[in-house]
Amino acid sequence: MTVSERVSYLKGLCEGLGVDDSTKEGKVIGAIIEVLDDIALTLTDIDEELNDVADVMCDVEESLSLLEDDVYGEDECDCDDCCDDEDFEDLYEITCPSCGESITADFDVISQGELVCPNCGENMELDLSCIEDECDCDCDCDECK
Repeated sequence: MTVSERVSYLKGLCEGLGVDDSTKEGKVIGAIIEVLDDIALTLTDIDEELNDVADVMCDVEESLSLLEDDVYGEDECDCDDCCDDEDFEDLYEITCPSCGESITADFDVISQGELVCPNCGENMELDLSCIEDECDCDCDCDECK
């Protein structure tokens, strides 16, 4: 039973019981029923609007999915067995010191020496010494090995 149906049932009960609108109790019960009826109508309107929004969101999700397929190409398979992980070899994970957000970037992006956090906008300077393959110095320190 919907809220509107339940309020209508309560109205019928009040009428069937012969609640007198001229008494204090009758006036209070009548006012409560009116408020409940208004609330039920408002909830019905909200439900309809929410359903409309849900329909629009489904349409947007479908459109976005089609757009992603057009931009990134459709995946031919969803398995991990036949897919090559070479695309992810040069990815690095960086944690923003300001907001703590984890950011994944490829070597080309971080080789510029700085990165802007997409979460908080903080400009981060990156120390690339720990990921460089070769060191130009001829020392035997732990960082260069």
